[in-house]
Amino acid sequence: MKDRIEIIQGDITRSDADAIANAANTSLLGGGGVDGAIHRAAGPQLLAECRTLHGCETGRAKITRGYNLKAKYVLHTPGPVWSGGGHGEAEKLAGCYRSCLELASQYGCKTVDFPSISTGVYGYPVDKAARVAVSTIADYLASHGEIERVRMVCFDARTKAAYDAALSEL
Repeated sequence: MKDRIEIIQGDITRSDADAIANAANTSLLGGGGVDGAIHRAAGPQLLAECRTLHGCETGRAKITRGYNLKAKYVLHTPGPVWSGGGHGEAEKLAGCYRSCLELASQYGCKTVDFPSISTGVYGYPVDKAARVAVSTIADYLASHGEIERVRMVCFDARTKAAYDAALSEL
């Protein structure tokens, strides 16, 4: 399953995958960072569909169409805000990745791209987040052959290095 996980540096709004994950807030109505970029790239129809979803709890995911994105679907998942690590952050972050992958499987997606969830304004340390993300993805792929490739699309070289290190530890 390790061979089905890729780490790249790039812009997730340009991803050519069946589904991309959006590091959303609980309202699902757009925001800054990755969330704002995905909403801008997808166009106003994405926000209109998100309004019908009535939000999403931290660690879960909801799915919409991709609209003007190359990706057919967007998996919206609110990650946890880092509060020192003793408030269930790792479990909630793992839930983000697992919930997205479960939806991707249900909707027949073979390829899924993720950003680094919660490591921007939510303050999750990138090295800790990378280990949670990679191990959760690997665990899911071990029992779900329908997903052929999961790619971490890292915004910068520092983030990519953390995910490369986490993948090498598997």
